[in-house]
Amino acid sequence: MAAKEEGPAIGIDLGTTYSCVAVWKNDRVEIITNEQGNRTTPSCVAFTDKERFIGEPAKNQVDMNPCNTIYDAERLIGRRYKDKSIQRDMQLWPFKVVATDDGKPVILINDKGEEKQLAPEFVSSVVLSKIR
Repeated sequence: MAAKEEGPAIGIDLGTTYSCVAVWKNDRVEIITNEQGNRTTPSCVAFTDKERFIGEPAKNQVDMNPCNTIYDAERLIGRRYKDKSIQRDMQLWPFKVVATDDGKPVILINDKGEEKQLAPEFVSSVVLSKIR
């Protein structure tokens, strides 16, 4: 039988609006703060002509770059483009969502002058890489 190793337990909440990371330490849960000292990070990714922003910086520039600032991407995961909930949400988003050949929703962005299709899972993975 293998020896039981003990170490900190980590929990991740990859949310639709905000995400956070916590650790079980000293018999309680402690939320880990981000670079700005906040306990949550916006689940938001923005693409500009020069760089990619994640979290707070992405949220802060949404007014200047609404079509290339992606949020609520988790709402698209596991859904079909024609789902009523997706069609309703698309009316509220400034970014464009289109269907793939197999009916999955993808997000259209302009990244450094090039149009790209992003799977919602990719957007979530970018947020996850930031909060880890």
